[in-house]
Amino acid sequence: MIRRRFGRTEIMMPIFSTGGMQYQDGWKDKPLAEIPDAIQTNLNNTILRSVELGMNHIETARGYGPSERQLGVILPTLPRDEIIVQTKIGPEEDPAEFLAYFDESLERLQLDHVDLLGIHGINNEETLQRAIRPGGCLAAARSLVQEGRVKHVGFSTHAPLDIILRAINHDADGGFDYVNLHWYYIFQRNWPAVLAANEQDMGVFIISPNDKGGKLYAPPTKLVNLTGPLHPMAFNDLFCLSHPEVHTLSCGASKPSDFDIHVESIPLLDCADSFVEPIISRLENAMYEANGVRHPEEFSPGLLDMEKTDGLNLEIMLWLRHLALGWDMTEYGKMRFNLLGNGGHWFPGGKPQETLDKTSADRLRAAVPDHPQADKLYELAVHATELLGGEEVKRQSESD
Repeated sequence: MIRRRFGRTEIMMPIFSTGGMQYQDGWKDKPLAEIPDAIQTNLNNTILRSVELGMNHIETARGYGPSERQLGVILPTLPRDEIIVQTKIGPEEDPAEFLAYFDESLERLQLDHVDLLGIHGINNEETLQRAIRPGGCLAAARSLVQEGRVKHVGFSTHAPLDIILRAINHDADGGFDYVNLHWYYIFQRNWPAVLAANEQDMGVFIISPNDKGGKLYAPPTKLVNLTGPLHPMAFNDLFCLSHPEVHTLSCGASKPSDFDIHVESIPLLDCADSFVEPIISRLENAMYEANGVRHPEEFSPGLLDMEKTDGLNLEIMLWLRHLALGWDMTEYGKMRFNLLGNGGHWFPGGKPQETLDKTSADRLRAAVPDHPQADKLYELAVHATELLGGEEVKRQSESD
């Protein structure tokens, strides 16, 4: 397994990590006694396979249903100095509650320390301040480092770029040692944050490159043809890892065989450009033929201020429309589109149809008059809603 220095943590991190939000028994926490033997056995075998492959970074969170409890069955059986364990806890208004949750997480994991503790979901101004204010959750996490129960402190984020950059550049209470963030081929707007993290010598962990990165484990035929001879997941792996600023990608495996495609991409990394560049050219051409843009994010800048657009998350709506029309990523688009209005600070924006009914083409044009598509925004938003709208979707952690 190829390893990269995970910033100032000095951990030699495998380029693929084992994310812990797909193999657990659902999204509601429950006692171990209620977990079917077959599901626990599958989790055990998935972890054993990941460690066998050298993917010894195992990442989870308090909010991933019974994931911590189930990992607490298998992790204590592994040599502690050969695994890198990360869990995450949301920033609480009361840091004492954050610390109490950590105690509970450590007990569930059946460990005496974790290597990495992430403040989970610094997604907006409120959660940022809960973390970084004097005496906040970052200071509380640093107290755990002093106690030896945590080695390094980072944060995970789904925030707009400006919030991510503020967290990365925060230096009080020791700042953050690493960041978990979204960045992959279909979603590159966080690249300045990746660069800023490298400037701060922080570790960079890419969240969900296979699920949020396009539902690539179940790709449409058009996308498969465009990324050939690589599987779309292998293409995305090589695209991301060809940038040395990226240290590790999360593999959200649900079973042991889910690692296979990723492992097969490793020998190709030394010649990644010879695969990636022609695939990008084909993807851009197909996107241009369908939408008149080379990349699905081309018209995203300038659309994030939802106070101006009556609550419409036009940045996301138009991006998903481009993906559906350009590469047939309609199923993925619907999965994400119908989360709008239900995702809170994890995926902000009003319910598209309800919000469209309260606005107009003139209001949107006046809201962002300098945007290159200002005259068409309402029409495009209506089309995106017709194309992708449907039954509402909840965040996985809020599902049964």
